[in-house]
Amino acid sequence: MSAIREVATGLRFPEGPVALPNGDVLVVEIARGTLSRVLPDGRIEVVAETGGGPNGAAIGPDGACYICNNGGFRWHEKGPHLFPGFQAEDYAGGRIERVDLDTGEVEVLYRDCDGAPLCGPNDIVFDADGGFWFTDHGKFRHRDRDRTGVYYARADGSSITEAIFPVDTPNGVGLSPDEETLYVAETHACRLWAYQIAGPGQVVRGQGEAPWEPGRLLMGAADYRFFDSLAVDGGGNICVGTIVRGGITVIAPEGGEIEHLPTPGDRYATNICFGGPDLRTAYITLSSTGKLVAMDWPRPGLPLNFLNK
Repeated sequence: MSAIREVATGLRFPEGPVALPNGDVLVVEIARGTLSRVLPDGRIEVVAETGGGPNGAAIGPDGACYICNNGGFRWHEKGPHLFPGFQAEDYAGGRIERVDLDTGEVEVLYRDCDGAPLCGPNDIVFDADGGFWFTDHGKFRHRDRDRTGVYYARADGSSITEAIFPVDTPNGVGLSPDEETLYVAETHACRLWAYQIAGPGQVVRGQGEAPWEPGRLLMGAADYRFFDSLAVDGGGNICVGTIVRGGITVIAPEGGEIEHLPTPGDRYATNICFGGPDLRTAYITLSSTGKLVAMDWPRPGLPLNFLNK
C-alpha cells in the first residue's frame, strides 16, 4: 500500500474534498460551517461561511461550488476525535447552496422538492448535461429519523425532482464513466446500489431482484462498518469512504469488494477525491481527527465534469 501523506490538520470535521487543477483542495468543514481551501503547503483559507452543516461539494458548469448543506449536527468530542450526533438545536432545515469562489457569496438554490423539505443533503455529482444528482441523508433525533431519498436538480435553481424514494440513509453518490449508471451508498445498512439511468432525474424501474426495487445491489457489508461518500476511478470501480473499518472500500462495477485500503489513526475515512498529475493522487478526509491526507492511487481517478475535463 502506498504511504499516506498528511496534507493539512486542524480542520473541523472535513468532508467533500474537491481537488482543483492548481493543486489546491476545497473541503467543507461541517463543524465550522465553512467551505475552506487547503493550499499545497497545508495552509487553510476560508472561502465562504455557509453556516449549518456544509457536506458534499462539487464544481458546477459555471465554475461555482455547489454545496449540500445538511443543516448541522450536535457535536461530541472524545480526546482528539470529533463526532457528529443528532440534529442541531438550531437546525433550520437542509438546503442546496451555490458558492461563488471569487467572492465567497452564498446563494440558497433549493430548500424543498414539491413542498417536501430537504432534511440533510449530503453528497452531490454533476452529469455532463450540467444537472446534478444529490442524496438527502436526513436527520436523526432521539426517538425518530427522517425518511429520505435521491434527487436531481438544475444548477440554475429552476428544477428539482425526487428521483428515488425511499432510500435508507443515502450518502455517497457517483456516476459510471458512461453516465448510464448512478451509484448510491447507504450509510447504516452499509450497502452500495447501482441504478440504471433513464434520463435526467429518472432511473429505470424494476432493475433489481424484486420488481419494486429500482436498483442492483453491488455490495452489502457482512461486518460492522458504515459507508460514507464515494468517488469513481478511471476503471469504473467505486471507491467508498468507510467508517468504523476506517479506510476506502473499493467495489467493482459488476459488484463485490476488490480491496480495502485502511487509514490508520482515524476510523472516520469519510470522503475521497482524485487530483494531481493524471488524477493518480487520492485525497481522503479523516474527519474525526480533522485531517486531509493524500496517497498515490493504483489507478487514475475518473475525470469529473466541469473540473478535470
